[in-house]
Amino acid sequence: MSPKSKYFQDVEQYRKDMLINTELCGEPMHFNTTWGLFSPRAIDDGSKLMLEYIKVNESDNCLDLGCGYGPLGLTLAKLSPDGRTTLVDKDFVAVNFTEKNIKLNHLSNCETFLSNGFDQIGARKFNLIVSNIPAKVGNELLSLFLIDAWNHLEPGGRFYVVTITGIRKYIERSFKEVFGNYKKIKQGKTYTVAMTIKQ
Repeated sequence: MSPKSKYFQDVEQYRKDMLINTELCGEPMHFNTTWGLFSPRAIDDGSKLMLEYIKVNESDNCLDLGCGYGPLGLTLAKLSPDGRTTLVDKDFVAVNFTEKNIKLNHLSNCETFLSNGFDQIGARKFNLIVSNIPAKVGNELLSLFLIDAWNHLEPGGRFYVVTITGIRKYIERSFKEVFGNYKKIKQGKTYTVAMTIKQ
């Protein structure tokens, strides 16, 4: 067997789905993932940090903005069985794997679809919006996220974000500008979880 042939055989394993079996917020969770999605081998530390500190009501209608393969949104769906959770992403592979993971976790109170930010959300309103915001999302898109989050939150609704700690001050200024309030939930060396309320 030539080295090239062995290389091709070795690489074929990367086409197979991976499976993460874990526990989030005390709930057993299962996720099919694949290369090309964010953090495919394990739940990322930012999402785990947010889930450790987030407060969810059983009847909350929730939105996971930029859901990836669904760790945040599907956990919210488990925690809010009397509400409905919407998971959106601009990546069709992410939405495809979220659909798989909805079935894998036997959830009937959630939906997922392609959306560039909020552009396909329609008239839906939420009690809770969460987002694991990428470090390089850019100020322009982040500004759109904040305005659209405000528009799609019910009065008293909460918007939680987890970001790299380096942009925490920008998030604080932006939350105060749009919502008039900001609360730092948890700051770690790498990630910061913050939230704001539509008053």
